[in-house]
Amino acid sequence: MSTPAKNRPAVADAEQLKKFYKDMLLIRRFEEKCEFAYRAGKIGGYLHLYIGQEATGVGWLSALHPGDPVIGAYRVHGFALQMGTDPKVVMAELLGRVTGCARGKGGSMHLYDIPRGFYGGWGIVGGHVPLGVGLAFAAKYHNTGQVVLCFMGDGAVNAGVVPEVMNMASLWDLPIVFIIENNQFAMGTRLEYHAADTELHKRAAPFAMGHERLDGMDVVQVRRDADRIIAQVRETSRPYCVEVMNYRFVGHGAADVSQNLYRTDEEVAEWRNRDPLRIHGDRLIREDIATEADLELWDIEIQRVVEDAYAFADSSPEPPLEEVYEHVYTDMMPEVGH
Repeated sequence: MSTPAKNRPAVADAEQLKKFYKDMLLIRRFEEKCEFAYRAGKIGGYLHLYIGQEATGVGWLSALHPGDPVIGAYRVHGFALQMGTDPKVVMAELLGRVTGCARGKGGSMHLYDIPRGFYGGWGIVGGHVPLGVGLAFAAKYHNTGQVVLCFMGDGAVNAGVVPEVMNMASLWDLPIVFIIENNQFAMGTRLEYHAADTELHKRAAPFAMGHERLDGMDVVQVRRDADRIIAQVRETSRPYCVEVMNYRFVGHGAADVSQNLYRTDEEVAEWRNRDPLRIHGDRLIREDIATEADLELWDIEIQRVVEDAYAFADSSPEPPLEEVYEHVYTDMMPEVGH
C-alpha cells in the first residue's frame, strides 16, 4: 500500500526515504564491524565511531551536488561510505591494507577519496578547518559553483584557528558551511565544562555570518535544513555556520571504556529514544513506505555487504615496504645503500 504524496515529508519521495534508512543502517553496521576489528587487533592506531550520529552525515551529504568538496576531522568512515566509496575499500584502509582508499597509509583518521570530493579525515583537532576554507577559496577562485561542507566537533570550536578562518571566509565571501557536530562531549568533557556559551553556533556571529542550531537526529529534518542552507550558500557565496545537535552512543574512541565517568546510563537511554534509525524506521512503517519485515531484510542484506567488505580487507596485502616514501610529502630521503 502506498502513502499519498501529501502525507509524505516534502524533502523526498518514498524511494529516497528508503535510501536514507539503508544509508544510515550501512554506517551503523559498518561501524559495529569496525569495533569488532579493532578489538581483534586488526585495526592499528585509533578508532572513532559514528554510531548515533548517522542522520547528520546522511542528511547533509545527500544534499550535495556532485563534486562539492567535503572535509572533516575523524569519525568520518560514514562520510566516505555516503559519498560513494566502496565499503571494501574503506574497510581495507582501516585495516591498513594496500587496497584501501589511501593505500593503507591513512587508516581510520585519514580517509580520503578525492575523485568523489572527500578530502579527509584529519587527526589534528581543528587543524582541518583552514583547509576547508582553502577549498572554498579555490571554488570561488575557479568559479566552480561548488559549496564546501566543513565538519568539526564541538571541542574543535575552541581551537584558535577556527575563528581566524571564519573571519577570512566571511571577509572573502567564501561558499562554505561550517558544520559543528555537537555530540555533547569533547572526548570526555561535557559541553558546559568547555564552552562558556554552550550555543556554539554563536561563535560565527562576530563575523557577520548566518548561524543557527539544528536537530541532527531526524534524517528528514536534517535533509530539509541542508537543502535550504546549501542552496543559500551556493546562491550568495556567503559562508554559514550550523550547530547540529546529535549524540554519540559509543565512547569518544574505541579505548574509551569509562564513559560512566562523564555521563549516566539514564542519559544514554534517553538519547537512544531518539536513535536516528528508530525515528526514521518508525516513519517508514507509519507511512506505509516499508514494513518491519522490510527493515529486517535490509538489515540482513547490509550485514552481508559489511561481512564481504571485512573479508576483502582482511585478505588484502599490506603496503609493500618500498612504498614507505611514496604518496607522502617528506624531505627525509633515504641514503643510498640503506
